[in-house]
Amino acid sequence: MAAARIAASRAMNTMCLRQAIRPSALTVTSRAVAPTKASGVSKIIQLRQNSTAQPPRKAQSDGSKKHNQPPPPQPSLAKALWRSLSIRSLASALTPTGMKRLFRESPEELVLALILLGGLAGVSVYIIKLYFDYFQARQFTKYPAPVAKSLRRALYYTNISPDPNLARKYYKQALEECNELQLDPFSDDVLGIRIQTAAWLEKIQNYQGAITVLNSVLQDCVKWVEWMEKSMADGTMDKSGKPPAVKVVSEGQRPTIAVDDEEEKVPENLWHKRTRLLAKAVGTSTKLGALYSDEHVLEPENAQARLTWAVETALSESRRRHKEGVKKEEGPWMKPEEIGGAMESLALHYEFKSQSHLAVPLLFHALRLCADPCHRVTIMNNLAAAFAQHPVQTPPEPIPGAPSTSNALVNPDMPTDRAGFLEAAKNWAHNAYSHAKEVTGSERTEECDEACAVALANMGDIAALLGKKENARKRFQQAIDMSKKIGFEPGVTQAEAGLQKL
Repeated sequence: MAAARIAASRAMNTMCLRQAIRPSALTVTSRAVAPTKASGVSKIIQLRQNSTAQPPRKAQSDGSKKHNQPPPPQPSLAKALWRSLSIRSLASALTPTGMKRLFRESPEELVLALILLGGLAGVSVYIIKLYFDYFQARQFTKYPAPVAKSLRRALYYTNISPDPNLARKYYKQALEECNELQLDPFSDDVLGIRIQTAAWLEKIQNYQGAITVLNSVLQDCVKWVEWMEKSMADGTMDKSGKPPAVKVVSEGQRPTIAVDDEEEKVPENLWHKRTRLLAKAVGTSTKLGALYSDEHVLEPENAQARLTWAVETALSESRRRHKEGVKKEEGPWMKPEEIGGAMESLALHYEFKSQSHLAVPLLFHALRLCADPCHRVTIMNNLAAAFAQHPVQTPPEPIPGAPSTSNALVNPDMPTDRAGFLEAAKNWAHNAYSHAKEVTGSERTEECDEACAVALANMGDIAALLGKKENARKRFQQAIDMSKKIGFEPGVTQAEAGLQKL
């Protein structure tokens, strides 16, 4: 028995030693040759060894699986956009901690989110601006709802989605609704629709249509002024200009007026209305003169008639006010710059017809009335061109239909020969160039730069007329260089044409 126990103990020690040395990954089962009891102990030890050897193998297997497992796939662009646009993602990302975390984890998503936020902000601002421009702007809210709706559609088919047929339909519909709602046809609001219609017709190059509309505006304004003056002379109207009582439309048909426009709630004084309509007629007549002079129309006789009427009417009203004084509530007349603009338009028409002797006095008046320093330079250039083309013999009789201010000035300082006219032209061209150079700061505009180039070209033309070809070539080249520098194509064309003539 003792020998058996010793043998079993040795066998067990040997087996334990072997199990300790054997790697845990082995799965082969050892069998010891021993007596029965020793064999039972060996089986128990073997079971324990198997139970303790399996977990490490499993852990090692799991570790190898984790090590060999492929990385998760990157999210698609659609998923990334959806995550960036989600409210929860945006709310968490806008915090300082979220911004740092997002930049650390995924810089691409942060950049994408910021771009999307900027785009959404821009679209939102554009939609809000569009809403206020087309629904809450003063140009629409001053009209009744039906008229405002038609005008929005007309402007939509004019500016945003051009469609001549639909635009014409809604402009006409807006005017018909103004008539149905009994709006004052001589108010600035209703006249503004007609003038906007003419501007749209000119934009689509329907010049005859624009002329027809503006002629109707001019005739209506002139007829009202004549009726008012006749009523004042007959005594059928209050001399103070108090408007007669009129039938008021219902509350639902009244145009919505802003709260701060209290003056529109008071009936307009007739003298003030006369001033407003007469100024509107002068401006409309000047525009008609420009349209008649356009290369697509070319009706110089009608252009001269319209421009002459505008100048004479503006000057006549100024003289009346100076003589009789300004009546109560009559309001101010046209600004000097506006009257000078009408004179300048007529002067340019005379230059186009080679009647420079009529253009010079009008340009002098326009120069005196002009307050814009850059535009004064433009008028000086026009004076230089007019003197360069001035005829030597001024017609002794004034041209029929020309305004009194356009007749030749009886002035001893005026030149009488060709050399004198060319010298005057050269002086005015130099004055234009020097004055254009002197304008600085906020007063200097693009017109000053263009006037400099035109003055150089004019000096080249005048030098060529005086026979100074080298000087002319130098001036033309300077004009070309400056025109190219500022991107002024007409200046390049004029100077190159002068060089070719040399």
